[in-house]
This record gives sequence, structure tokens and C-alpha cells, in this order.
Amino acid sequence: MGCGHDCGSCGGCGGGALELTEREVELLGRFAQIPFLPVARRWDSETPVYLEEETDFSGAIVGLQLKRLIRVDYDLPLVNFDYAAYGAYPCRGSMALTERGQAAVELLEIQGAAPAGPEP
Repeated sequence: MGCGHDCGSCGGCGGGALELTEREVELLGRFAQIPFLPVARRWDSETPVYLEEETDFSGAIVGLQLKRLIRVDYDLPLVNFDYAAYGAYPCRGSMALTERGQAAVELLEIQGAAPAGPEP
């Protein structure tokens, strides 16, 4: 049974469950610590790259975008961020939680499911 909205995926607009992979939950945990994260890609590829961790989060970034939990914007690079590690990826931008993503993070924190961010 759908939510009554023509959104294409129940669980997407507030009614129903939202399924997250372990990597998606982990990346949401990063967003709980830092509101804006760097992202990049090659000009000839749509695959997003986040190099601040040793884990490959490309699939998680795409999954969170499709679930409308994060926004990836290649037109808004982070100010005062050193993109030197992203030298092979000339299309550089930022990603951030959407309002829906913020609500998901808060729910994960309340339920104790969000992993802690990287150790300081």
C-alpha cells in the first residue's frame, strides 16, 4: 500500500520504512559530525568520489541521493577546503544533508543506530 503521494517510492516521503545499507548509515554518521563534505568526479563519469576515508562510499552517495537524503552539488565546492587529494577528479563540489536526510540522521541517533564519526 502506497503513501497516497505520486512519489514513486513509498517510504520516501514520510510514510513507511526507509531501508539503508551499512555504508549509507556510516556516511550519514559522517554528516551528523560535519554538515558539508567534499565530493568529486571525473568529467566523463557520473560516479561520485569521497576520498576523506579509506572506504569506498560511491555507492552510498548514489543511494543517499536517490533516497533524497543528501544533495550533491558539483557547482558548489567547499570554501577553504584543500582538494589536492582530488587531483584526478576535476569536477569538484560538495554534498550535504537534505531536510529529509537531517530527519533520518536524528531518527538514527535517537534509535542509537548511527555510528560514531571518525575519532578526533
